[in-house]
Amino acid sequence: MDSCLKGKNALITGSSSGIGKGIAIALAKEGVNIIVASRNPDPNVIKEIQSLGVMATSLSIDVSKESQITKMFNNTMKKISILDLFINNVASHWDEPVTKITTKNWFKVINTNLTSCILACREASRLMIAQKTGNILIIGSTATWNPLAGEATYRISKVGVSSYMETLAVELAPFGIRVNLLTPGGFNTPMLDKLDPRLKNQTVKREIPLKRLGNTEELGPSAILLLSDKLSPYTTGSELVVDGGLKLRPLPIFNNNELIKMNS
Repeated sequence: MDSCLKGKNALITGSSSGIGKGIAIALAKEGVNIIVASRNPDPNVIKEIQSLGVMATSLSIDVSKESQITKMFNNTMKKISILDLFINNVASHWDEPVTKITTKNWFKVINTNLTSCILACREASRLMIAQKTGNILIIGSTATWNPLAGEATYRISKVGVSSYMETLAVELAPFGIRVNLLTPGGFNTPMLDKLDPRLKNQTVKREIPLKRLGNTEELGPSAILLLSDKLSPYTTGSELVVDGGLKLRPLPIFNNNELIKMNS
């Protein structure tokens, strides 16, 4: 079925790799022009997107800083006439046990994952209200259901993103702007590679009912579904979970002795 997204413009944060890149490629295959916003843009990703016959360009942005977020949208509108789609994907991990949480790393996680989402969606909302059109997609995490030791700050940031999405959807509905949440579980991404290897190689695979990690391209159809006014014209404030069933299970990666040692 035609998504009717061809010719639209999308800005995607954190899209030089992982989930963001997977969504960018999927949208490009639908004929969507892509602006890749990343701290370290990868020229090869831009070339890959352009090879699909659409416009693609990059912005070097650190979304943990408000001034950089404003700059991102200002520079985006210098490249395109209208912003049809905004995908807030960027996220980072700085894990610490609960007895060793530092204000430095707390603010790193909150500013990168939650504050940046709120401020970026603020800017996207202003543009889309003025345009009288637009769709916003926020990327969540199954961490909201699956507590993992050391991940308290990250989990709080993602719970906050989920709650914020609902309020954003309510406030933008009168303008005809839809807002939804796409929540991935365990996927083969650079972020997962940075965590305890047992999480990727043993625990997650064991706990996922479908018995495997997801590949980032498998998120593309779900993103297209939520962003398409033809496929989801009556969907806003909703969450689509793509996790192989992971949210149904706990993540017992650490034993009691490890938890004691972690917080001693």
